[in-house]
Amino acid sequence: MPIFGIDKGYRNIRRFAHILSVFVGYGFKDIVDRLHLEYLVRIGRRLARKKESKLERLTKPERLRLAFEELGPTFIKFGQILSTRPDLIPHEYIEEFKKLQDDVPPFSSREAKEVIEEELKKPINELLEKFDEKPLAAASIAQVHRAVLNDGSKVVLKIQRPNIRENIEADIDILFNLARLFESYIPESKLYNPTGIIEEFAKTIRREMDFTREGHNIQRFTANFKDDPTISAPKVYWELTTNKVLTMEYVEGIKITDFKRLEEAGLDKKQIAVNGASSVLKQIFAYAFFQGDPHPGNILVKENNVIVVLDFGMFGRIDEKTKEQIADILIAVIKKDVDKIVKTFLEVGVIAEEINIREFRLDIVDFIERYYDVPLSQLELSEVLNEIVQVVARHRIKIMPEVMLLIKALVTIEGIGRELDPEFNMVEHAKPFAEKLIRERASPRNIIKNIVKTSQDVNELLRVLPGETLQIVRKLRKGTLEIDLKLRHLENLVAKLDRVSNRITFSIIIAAIIIGSSLIIQTDKGPIFFGFPALGIIGYVVAGALGLWLIYAILRSGRL
Repeated sequence: MPIFGIDKGYRNIRRFAHILSVFVGYGFKDIVDRLHLEYLVRIGRRLARKKESKLERLTKPERLRLAFEELGPTFIKFGQILSTRPDLIPHEYIEEFKKLQDDVPPFSSREAKEVIEEELKKPINELLEKFDEKPLAAASIAQVHRAVLNDGSKVVLKIQRPNIRENIEADIDILFNLARLFESYIPESKLYNPTGIIEEFAKTIRREMDFTREGHNIQRFTANFKDDPTISAPKVYWELTTNKVLTMEYVEGIKITDFKRLEEAGLDKKQIAVNGASSVLKQIFAYAFFQGDPHPGNILVKENNVIVVLDFGMFGRIDEKTKEQIADILIAVIKKDVDKIVKTFLEVGVIAEEINIREFRLDIVDFIERYYDVPLSQLELSEVLNEIVQVVARHRIKIMPEVMLLIKALVTIEGIGRELDPEFNMVEHAKPFAEKLIRERASPRNIIKNIVKTSQDVNELLRVLPGETLQIVRKLRKGTLEIDLKLRHLENLVAKLDRVSNRITFSIIIAAIIIGSSLIIQTDKGPIFFGFPALGIIGYVVAGALGLWLIYAILRSGRL
């Protein structure tokens, strides 16, 4: 299996070797050996000897988290995103990946100014009246600086790190290659679909690196909540925004978890908890467009208990059907309706072939019984959701990434709400939102709308069906009907046959070069070297080199 395309091989091979060395250094040599990549590892063995005493005291999840931190921004982000997927990876890894820190040293203000000038095509003194050299915050992808515009407006500029895009793209290439190697050499990894996980990660991090997308998220969020006085977002200055620079209004406020300052400012913590929860629930159930990571550091509170959302890089979107399914699950949990929970999770997830529906249902019954006598006012949504996701994961039902992001948002905002107000109950607060959605679905207007849509679909089917059927019959008569049949797991067989045929072809070419060289040697014609035709000797050398390379490739694959 080739590791890289020719155009990217030389650029990425050293980084690939470094990544493998770090994993070996943290005690994952067995995995690297199973991937047949030991020939790329040199430094890792020395690192392993240096770290042996430290590794003995650490668990595997801790070692993997430390390896991700050492490997930098791409792997830190990858771990953070994996921490939202308890349906894919074990609980102990989830808890460890939650500790991944995105704090990195800031890049220089000179580099920040160069990025601004390159993106906005003007000298910085023409764009800004004042620019703070010291950043407000620095993370792996970008850092934030305060500034003042020429009209006196206070703003913050989110500036992308120089070359970060190229570095992340190189790491994504490597992760894709590793995922394919996992699927080829570690068959049990296919249960988790490594390539699919990397595809989702690549999509997420590329969105996060596009600051114009983040600006549009702010714009849409502001439009959604324009009539809600309890929540707000900063204004975007589009004339000073590109995909690497985002300029927003600077907002004064108190961090939502700075309880002492909130009290000193005379703000109502109970009302803040309600406003924060309502904002997230409206995002999900009213607009189906929600902040996937409502981190306390990115939420401020202004006077009158107004919530201000600052970070819009990670937003989730769900369709109308998924929104209704989330409401169904929430109401079914509240009503202890086992059949509804099972049915909805089977609809919303991707089901493994070998799932035992009866066992899944029994696990849900067991889960419900544990909460059967618990009053609604005492239910913790985070505990309920985490337990039900563990049940789902145990039966290898994969949930859509957007739904897992939604669950994380609900769990996070409940945690903040309980810190603000120990009596805050997210379940009671969420119930009216879900019930309203279910009532709307059963309303005459919505029923008529669905009937009209179904009628349109049926009408379209009836319109095209005769023509399509006639076309199939004509092809059958002519014997030109083609059926595109796709067999499961056939791709691996095709890949292996392709590899075998390539080796056979390569062997034939080597044999042809040897035979041709032997014929040339017999002619005694052309330039002579040590008494033999030089062209024949060159042929032997080329054939020998190619033969050794073929033997090395076969030995490296582990299959003679």
